[in-house]
Amino acid sequence: MTIKYSNHFLNKLEDLLAETDYILRYEKGNFKSGWCILNDNKVVVVNKYFALDGKINCLLDIIKTVEINPGQLSEKNQKLYHELVQPTLEL
Repeated sequence: MTIKYSNHFLNKLEDLLAETDYILRYEKGNFKSGWCILNDNKVVVVNKYFALDGKINCLLDIIKTVEINPGQLSEKNQKLYHELVQPTLEL
């Protein structure tokens, strides 16, 4: 899948996470990776000072890291989720 670094794609990723049990928050932080997950509370925190491409890359990493039940997603978000988590072959 080709990733487009735009506000529209960021909104798609935020919408996908909104349909899960996780809560997405943009906060100030000094975490090394730019994001952290509070598993007990199912809260995802992304550094709010990241540029657009940094936020998108963080959300992509988070979506691949956390356990998401595709059954609770809408049809369009299920399709997006499967495209995102599908392993890519490098030639």
